[in-house]
Amino acid sequence: MVHQVLYRALVSTKWLAESIRTGKLGPGLRVLDASWYSPGTREARKEYLERHVPGASFFDIEECRDTASPYEMMLPSEAGFAEYVGRLGISNHTHVVVYDGEHLGSFYAPRVWWMFRVFGHRTVSVLNGGFRNWLKEGHPVTSEPSRPEPAVFKATLDRSLHKTYEQVLENLESKRFQLVDSRSQGRFLGTEPEPDAVGLDSGHIRGAVNMPFMDFLTEDGFEKGPEELRALFQTKKVDLSQPLIATCRKGVTACHVALAAYLCGKPDVAVYDGSWSEWFRRAPPESRVSQGKSEKA
Repeated sequence: MVHQVLYRALVSTKWLAESIRTGKLGPGLRVLDASWYSPGTREARKEYLERHVPGASFFDIEECRDTASPYEMMLPSEAGFAEYVGRLGISNHTHVVVYDGEHLGSFYAPRVWWMFRVFGHRTVSVLNGGFRNWLKEGHPVTSEPSRPEPAVFKATLDRSLHKTYEQVLENLESKRFQLVDSRSQGRFLGTEPEPDAVGLDSGHIRGAVNMPFMDFLTEDGFEKGPEELRALFQTKKVDLSQPLIATCRKGVTACHVALAAYLCGKPDVAVYDGSWSEWFRRAPPESRVSQGKSEKA
């Protein structure tokens, strides 16, 4: 395993509240609300405008992606990411703290944490417990939009943290990487449908191990501790001393696997950005495993 000093992947609600109270927000510390919800459920931007962590900017994951891709949440270009986060007042010297409003405590925030890291930015943290616990603990909120001064951000894609379809296809034969799928067991097995999906059956990539991302979170919405997380990986026979690719449906909850491994001291988990959304549409049928009616294991 790589031994290096790791930047803190989590900050506490207490730490952030104190940083805001003492005037630390600014070019050196920016907060992002990265909430996103399925259409027809909740409206993330509307909720942000109603109340958010003071000083937080809204990070729209629908805008900061490759809108030309036929797949769901693919990374934007280096220039696209740099321009987007620069408008939010973030430079290469900014400590970025990301949260979302998901009732689980965290859902999209780890994706944005990974996006910064994959574009070469290491000083990024997830708010442990999310907005759910920020509210529960009585920390201040505001409806005032954040208007940070634009900054210059230089993005450089770290290809070691990003895997493509071709690389995962090659891995079927070479088996250089372990493959972990973070979706629910039913979707992984193909016995439950993919939510809000048209023309996308459920199932998984041959050889993948299932670790539902919700298992990394406590009932109160916090990340489990390193010992508990290590035990989860051990139970699934995932060796954290060996290379690892995380996948899911669209490269979002896969980032929970990367975060959990990071908290165990493994900072080099790669995410297959296209994930099942791309794999189902491109990969050979024999590489797709499903117990559903339309696919044969």
